[in-house]
Amino acid sequence: MDWHVVPISKPEDVNIILGMSHFIKTVEDLHEALAQSFPGIRFGIAFCEASGPRLIRFSGSDDEMTELARKACRDVAAGHFFAVFLKEAFPINVMHAVRSVPEVVRLFCATANPVQVVVAESDLGRGVAAVIDGAPPLGEETEDQQLERHTFLRKIGYKL
Repeated sequence: MDWHVVPISKPEDVNIILGMSHFIKTVEDLHEALAQSFPGIRFGIAFCEASGPRLIRFSGSDDEMTELARKACRDVAAGHFFAVFLKEAFPINVMHAVRSVPEVVRLFCATANPVQVVVAESDLGRGVAAVIDGAPPLGEETEDQQLERHTFLRKIGYKL
């Protein structure tokens, strides 16, 4: 077996959701789920088909995001892998919708951080073994930082 570390190329202000799904209808169902999450969302989706013609299927509401998703799938090249790229939207706004798509098997990450995908390759093909999302912690939050987090979440409306 061979191992590959595949960096995901994206602008700093773009969020991504990486996952695994199992059926050709994934792209259309994810498109509908994202488009219904909120009006005007800018996104791109790509999915690596694992059998039959084994194509990278894609869709989106934004050409740049769609091309980034297609590139991620070309680079990772693992069966049933999908990538969603979001512009001016955050994963928290769409995660419930993405998880509710029946074909979605698992999510590897949802982030704006730099990401690397660890891919295992055997004679059968390629699969995602892990995702490296961001850097390791530099310490633990202080009481002041806990209060700052608590206040911030309420200020932006995520907590009451």
